[in-house]
Amino acid sequence: MEETAGTEYTLLNVFADGGAFMYPLILCSLFGLGVIIAKAYALWMARQKSESILEEVAQLVKAGRIPEAIRRCEETPGPVAAILLAALNHVNDPRYSGSDIENAIKTAGTIELGFLERGLPVLATVSNVAPLLGFLGTVAGMIAAFAAIEIAGQVEASLVAGGIKIALITTAAGLMIAIPVNIAYNFFVTRIDRLILDMEEGSARILSLIWDMEGTRRPAHSVPRGSSPASLATEGRVRPATDPVEGKGTPDPGAHDRG
Repeated sequence: MEETAGTEYTLLNVFADGGAFMYPLILCSLFGLGVIIAKAYALWMARQKSESILEEVAQLVKAGRIPEAIRRCEETPGPVAAILLAALNHVNDPRYSGSDIENAIKTAGTIELGFLERGLPVLATVSNVAPLLGFLGTVAGMIAAFAAIEIAGQVEASLVAGGIKIALITTAAGLMIAIPVNIAYNFFVTRIDRLILDMEEGSARILSLIWDMEGTRRPAHSVPRGSSPASLATEGRVRPATDPVEGKGTPDPGAHDRG
């Protein structure tokens, strides 16, 4: 119990010795931690069953059981299910052509992409601002140290110790916040890129199945070979990983590069 109390006292002293810049740094750490927890949970939920839903829906569509495929997508969370649902909702409606289905996929992809990237600007801001606040505290501490020397008219360790302590504490605090937040940001970007590829694969495969279904209205302006309409769902982010016209996967070595 005494050891715990001593630790708490030391941490409080460090915070107090850091000066006024410790308050915005603590605020940055709270923002970063909150977004990291929320984002980790959201991406975990989005990744759940993203692979199995694609196989299940493909089998149901091939069997002509469209209503059951739609119900399966509605019950499954995640961007892949949302992309499949956007396409399947228009399959049996004669008012919608193949191009209308592609537009529905594009709209759903844009919405899902916005959801996936929600919170990333906050993490990027925290990882950039936290070390800058630390360096600003460093400058403030050095100014205080030299001001003490100027007033005393002589250089003594006790005069400059307070200012140097502020400088070191704020710098360390800023870096301790920025490093884990930056790691989390890059990890989330990688996971989102993986989900984007899953969305493209899902949109390409469902379009291929829909076009192959008997009586489906394939658009007259069929997409040229090598230009996947799957990229409509994530336009401007990564290159398409599949060719929906042929229905075969064609790995793209640059697919993981963020646009």
